[in-house]
Amino acid sequence: MTKYEALNKYFGYTEFRPSQDTVIDALLAGRDVLGVMPTGAGKSICFQIPALLLPGITIVISPLISLMKDQVFQLRKGNIPVAFINSSLTKEQYYEVLRRVGIGQYKIIYVAPERLATEDFLKFAIDTLISLVAVDEAHCVSQWGQDFRPSYLKISEFIDKLKVRPTIGAFTATATEDVKKDIVRYLDLYDPVSLTTGFDRPNLYFGVEKPKNKLKYFHELIASREGQCGVVYCATRKSVDSVCADLRRRGISAGRYHAGLDDVERRINQDNFIQNNISVIVATNAFGMGIDKPDVRYVIHYNMPKNLENYYQEAGRAGRDGKSSECILLFSEDDIKTAEFMTQDAGKNSGLNVKDQRKVQRQDIKRLDCMIRYCEIDGCLRSYILNYFGEKQRMRCGNCSSCLKPSLWNRWFGR
Repeated sequence: MTKYEALNKYFGYTEFRPSQDTVIDALLAGRDVLGVMPTGAGKSICFQIPALLLPGITIVISPLISLMKDQVFQLRKGNIPVAFINSSLTKEQYYEVLRRVGIGQYKIIYVAPERLATEDFLKFAIDTLISLVAVDEAHCVSQWGQDFRPSYLKISEFIDKLKVRPTIGAFTATATEDVKKDIVRYLDLYDPVSLTTGFDRPNLYFGVEKPKNKLKYFHELIASREGQCGVVYCATRKSVDSVCADLRRRGISAGRYHAGLDDVERRINQDNFIQNNISVIVATNAFGMGIDKPDVRYVIHYNMPKNLENYYQEAGRAGRDGKSSECILLFSEDDIKTAEFMTQDAGKNSGLNVKDQRKVQRQDIKRLDCMIRYCEIDGCLRSYILNYFGEKQRMRCGNCSSCLKPSLWNRWFGR
């Protein structure tokens, strides 16, 4: 089977995007890869196609149980032989997955990074032909990154213990130059093919609004977009529940999604959103990874995120079909307090000593400062984002709330 036959058979496409073609060819040729590909660029296909064509199995390292469950669910709908191993499995289910790998029933196994350090999984891996290790959310390996996880630092140790070194593909949606260097260093990539697709999404409008009455303004935004599909991000689970309940009281078909809900409700709400049974999903940042819904016309952040990396990834879930879409952030001073609290809490990482915890926290504070500045600047928002990620821009984009004065409120309501 060729890569084009696999693409058509399992994913229903006839052509690759140029960036996908480059990465897939490199992995099939045994070259390590560092792929920085913003949300919507189709980075998962870059390791899923090689996984189907290479001998043996591919291990995909993923940081979140919800993410790996979502991706495995979607792949199984396409009849792709895939499974996951995480703490949600019973001991019997875990060993059944390993047994099925042994008889060639699965080609792709999703695992959490912590699993690599367990004795029984290492024994299994040593005795199994592993052609490719794909590290998803690879920025987690860097203390400069927004979601640093010490367990990612153990990935290279795991690979060193295998009988034959597999090809390694490292993928992330957002990474600064410092984070890219850390990914290559800590994952021990050999002369990797490094590809960074452009961060600019010209079809997306970026807006920051500072309404005196956030809830009233929010209701006006949602009401004026009746019939459109949208995602509303909130900073906390409590806010998700409150905002979703409020929308339902107003007759809006809305669902909620956060890690505090059971798997059944999350799955039902997610499927209802993807199948257009509901028009709005209200969620924490637990929602969206691995979800390919092309017709999201707007993403509203009800609260300011902790950093631009998270914001751009979440906002980028709008307009994946290339059509005009909106990314609107509703900013208030209270958002700063919430983000500061969440940043301090995130710095308390049990896998780090006190010195490293402080280092990570300092980086988190710097990122938060950059996020606040985004909300407060008068200059072009798109240029600010692109400059942050190393794409030097000086021109005004003409498609953000700073460039398009008067405000979004005036654009929509003529006030």
